[in-house]
Amino acid sequence: MRAIVIEKQGGPEVMELAEVADPRPGPGEVLVDIEARGVNFIDIYQRGGAYSVPTPFTPGVEAAGRISAVGDGVEDLRVGQRVGWVMVPGGYADRAVVPAERAVPVPDGVTGEQAAAVLLQGLTAHYLTHSTAPVSPSDTVLVHAAAGGTGLLITQLAKLRGGRVIGTVSTPEKERLARAAGADEVIRYTETDVAEAVRSLTDGVGVAAVYDGVGADTFDASLASLRPRGVLALFGQSSGAVAPVDPQRLNAAGSVYLTRPMLTHYLADRAELLDRASDVLGLVASGGLDVRIGGRYDLADAARAHEDLAGRRTTGKLLLV
Repeated sequence: MRAIVIEKQGGPEVMELAEVADPRPGPGEVLVDIEARGVNFIDIYQRGGAYSVPTPFTPGVEAAGRISAVGDGVEDLRVGQRVGWVMVPGGYADRAVVPAERAVPVPDGVTGEQAAAVLLQGLTAHYLTHSTAPVSPSDTVLVHAAAGGTGLLITQLAKLRGGRVIGTVSTPEKERLARAAGADEVIRYTETDVAEAVRSLTDGVGVAAVYDGVGADTFDASLASLRPRGVLALFGQSSGAVAPVDPQRLNAAGSVYLTRPMLTHYLADRAELLDRASDVLGLVASGGLDVRIGGRYDLADAARAHEDLAGRRTTGKLLLV
């Protein structure tokens, strides 16, 4: 089968398309013929060396497809069933072996592309808005990169919970997308001081939560945008890692909270995985959650997908199909 193989971490050019042996499922595993793979910043971090990964490896932690074989002991999944998964390596390939406990059934009404596009970012948006900093109807929240794949989903889920959303974007086109997803107010961070704009839009109070996947470029504005006892959920670092923070800054900002959540900690067991996935995929199936696919690339073009995502030239979700 075909697979992207990384022998040494580095730039996009280190991803090579190779012919490798077909995998076989062991006990408690399923073999899946992959239909679509999500492209995520974690793939870039692993490829580039920001996250340590043993080499050689095949990147990709999110995909969807159809089961072609099951290993011993697998009872709740069957050959021919459509499944998706997150936080399981090896997705940039034609086939992958997946632990059965990590495979999520894809319901009717959700395509393989939608499943591959929504699981990682949708589950992230779900835990952020439902668990890390739960949105209440009285809350105003700030969503950075509101036109990106995760930002669009956070915006929609925050609105479904009754919140008021302020989004940040860089261009008029991205503002249009953020507003279409439900953002009540949009700040173009290239033209306006974000913290000042947030204070103006909240009558000087600040927001209940900031959902920040950008990191270094936005951290100071995020902290300055919070109301007293607000929550800064720093869930990514697309612009680079945040420098060490003096805890006194949290005091000065109003006894605020800073958390660095990670998806795996909000998928503690299969029950929690299925609960969150059922919510997210159910909303997709019913039309309550719109999944924007911003680009489709052949598996051989994985390097270009990484370049486009890292360069912030995209909106919505990128897929390898």
